Amino acid sequence: MDATVARARVRARRCAVQALYQWQLADQDPSDILKEFVADRELIKVDMEYFELLIKGVPRHISILSEDLATVLDRPLDKVNPVERTVLLLGAFELHYQRDVPWRVAVNEAVELVKMFGAEQGYRYVNGTLDKLARRLRPEEVTATT
Repeated sequence: MDATVARARVRARRCAVQALYQWQLADQDPSDILKEFVADRELIKVDMEYFELLIKGVPRHISILSEDLATVLDRPLDKVNPVERTVLLLGAFELHYQRDVPWRVAVNEAVELVKMFGAEQGYRYVNGTLDKLARRLRPEEVTATT
């Protein structure tokens, strides 16, 4: 993946965290949130296809993602800080469904998102949780790169 595409995906993830946070708190339809983001924000150099995939994919697969995360969390998902929960869901989605995204990229991007939007030390929790999930969902890939 070239650098321009990678940067566009980083921007898509940033927007997706904001949209998915809104989805969780307001219980709005993801399609409505997508329309709102397109209408109200300057989505310059954002990979719009990936943004849409994330904000529709996470809600569509919430049951599976919640089950995945339950196997590696130290508390119920609904007890996790809302920003960290949003990023964990996004990271779990990438680990589970986006095999073109290397596991380290999914984890590192999630860590950066929590550093940007979350609590001061929240990135440690997200890093540890998604690292465990990657080992469970992609054991061959993790073993090959560690």
